[in-house]
Amino acid sequence: MRTTVDIGTLIETSPEIRKGRPCISGTGVTVRRIAGWHNLGLAPEEIAAKIEHLTLAQIHAALAYYHANRHEIDTDIAAEDAVVEQIFPAQA
Repeated sequence: MRTTVDIGTLIETSPEIRKGRPCISGTGVTVRRIAGWHNLGLAPEEIAAKIEHLTLAQIHAALAYYHANRHEIDTDIAAEDAVVEQIFPAQA
């Protein structure tokens, strides 16, 4: 017997988990991580193959959240990139 999954339950945000960043429910895998791989050109199936405990539905839910909240996620990624750049400046 198959059960219907409310896609709204696939992403969660909690201040205690990953500094409140949106994650795939019950996993700690951030939407930002999935978005990063997506932005590098990986297909959802390739991302699911890298994180084998995630379902394709969870990957698609993370990508849907990312596309619906792109500014929020891209701003978070850019802020972390800036911190990394301060710590490890690019060699000229």
